[in-house]
Amino acid sequence: MVSAVFHSPLEAVTPAPATPATVPPTKFAAAAAATEPMQAAPEVLPRATSPSLWRERFAAFFRAALPPVLGMVFLVIVWELVAGMSDSGIPTPLATWTQAVGVFSDPFYQAGPNDQGVGWNVLMSLQRVAVGFGLAALVGIPAGFAIGRFEFLSRMFNPLISLLRPVSPLAWLPIGLLVFKGANPAAIWTIFICSIWPMIINTAVGVQRVPQDYMNVARVLNLSEWKIFTKILFPAVLPYLLTGVRLAVGTAWLVIVAAEMLTGGVGIGFWIWDEWNNLNVASIIIAIFVIGIVGLLLEFGLIKLATLFTFEEVKS
Repeated sequence: MVSAVFHSPLEAVTPAPATPATVPPTKFAAAAAATEPMQAAPEVLPRATSPSLWRERFAAFFRAALPPVLGMVFLVIVWELVAGMSDSGIPTPLATWTQAVGVFSDPFYQAGPNDQGVGWNVLMSLQRVAVGFGLAALVGIPAGFAIGRFEFLSRMFNPLISLLRPVSPLAWLPIGLLVFKGANPAAIWTIFICSIWPMIINTAVGVQRVPQDYMNVARVLNLSEWKIFTKILFPAVLPYLLTGVRLAVGTAWLVIVAAEMLTGGVGIGFWIWDEWNNLNVASIIIAIFVIGIVGLLLEFGLIKLATLFTFEEVKS
């Protein structure tokens, strides 16, 4: 009886040591099962978010492209309505497109000294702009630094700049014809005189806005004028200088068309005037778009150049 009473609890307890051996596998299996979704998550997550990313990119592209497209559609509609009026003389967009296909099928033909393709005319105009603008930069940028750096020169030349800057660039064309005795140098002179003012003014303003503390430090360190220019003035004035360059190039490209209309020869302005004499209005409209596209490319290139050397607040 006593042994039976004591043996039956022991027999009930004897299976207990086997239970610890069975518990760890269940814990390890639960841990392994818990880690399996974590390993599979990187494969499932991109698949779930990829369509949403593409939708966001498409929506951003649509928001960016829709306004320009609507603007062009509006221009074409207005153009079609004006061309449809009686006795307007303006060709329709379809007729102008057909003419443009013929013009750009051979843009670099040469049938004579004054009969060349639109490509040669654009290149000649760009060459005149490059020469006149380059000469203006060689003179205007150093002059702007000198005027902004020295107060005496600023007080000396500011009245002259204020007097000559508002003069129309075409008013200088007869002076160029008188002095240089040729149409091409006169056109380059006109580009020079209209491009120099923005570079002088913006460079001088940039120099004058350099903090006085920088100049005081340069004076304490006894820096030479060349060190002041290269280490202090030029980095600080560069954003203003590039702004003046952008304004000068835009003005030069506007002026060259009018100058070439008056001087003749080869150039996009002369091409417009020649097409007007032939009563070819479609080619004039084509030339207008060519001038706008070339000016837009010049502006875009200079903006990209300016963003490489300016601060974030200037970029925005």
